[in-house]
Amino acid sequence: MLELHDVHVYYGESHVVQGVSLQVPEHTCVAVVDRNGAGKTTLMRAVMGLTPARQGQIRYRGHDITRLTPEQILQHGVALVPQGRRVFRSLTVEEHLRLAYVPRGSWNIDRVFELFPQLARRRRNRGSQLSGGEQQMLAIARALVTNPALVVMDEPSEGLSPLLVKETGRIVQELKNSGLAILLVEQNLPLAFSVADRMYVMSTGTVVWEGTPEALQQDEAVKARYLGV
Repeated sequence: MLELHDVHVYYGESHVVQGVSLQVPEHTCVAVVDRNGAGKTTLMRAVMGLTPARQGQIRYRGHDITRLTPEQILQHGVALVPQGRRVFRSLTVEEHLRLAYVPRGSWNIDRVFELFPQLARRRRNRGSQLSGGEQQMLAIARALVTNPALVVMDEPSEGLSPLLVKETGRIVQELKNSGLAILLVEQNLPLAFSVADRMYVMSTGTVVWEGTPEALQQDEAVKARYLGV
C-alpha cells in the first residue's frame, strides 16, 4: 500500500531523514520506534506532504505521492493523526468532524460516535473544554471521517495516562481489524508491541533494524543500544 524508497528529508541544511525505506502492506499496522530526535516525526511529515522529501520516492497504491500537497494526499485516502492532537480550541467536537468529513466510505459522524461514546456525550463542547484523552479521541475521529484507507498516527499516546494508553491500543487494533492500514510512530514500546505487525527502529535519521514485534522483544542488544531499554 505505502512504499518509501531511499527517502531523504531536510530542514534547511540539516539532513534529518537519511535514506529511509519501509513498506506498509494493506490491512496491517507498521510501527516506527526510536528515542527522541531520530527523525520519525519528520518522516511522517514527508509522507503527508508537510515537509516534502528532497530525494527518494514515496508511493501509495502505485502512485507517486512524493511531491503532492497534503490536500492531494488526503484525497488519495491517507489521513494524519498529528502529534499534539492539533484540535481547534474554538470549535465544538461536532464542528471538527463536519469540517473534516469526506463522504466516500463507511465512516461518518455517527460511526465515530459509536467508536468514541465519550465524544458523543461531548459533541457540543469546544476543543478548549476537552481533556487530553478526549482531544486524542477527537484527533483520531477527525482522521476517520475523511474515510481513509491508511491512517498515519504520530505519537498517539503522548501525554496520556496508562489507562488511556491502553485504550488507544484497543482503538488501533479495532481500526486495523476493520480493514484500515496504520503507520504508527510511537515511543511507547508496550503499545507498539501490542498492535504492530511489523516494526522499524530508527536512529539518527536512518532505519537500523526491522522485523516482527516478537523478534524485537527478544533482541536485547538492539533495545539497549537504540531504544534505551
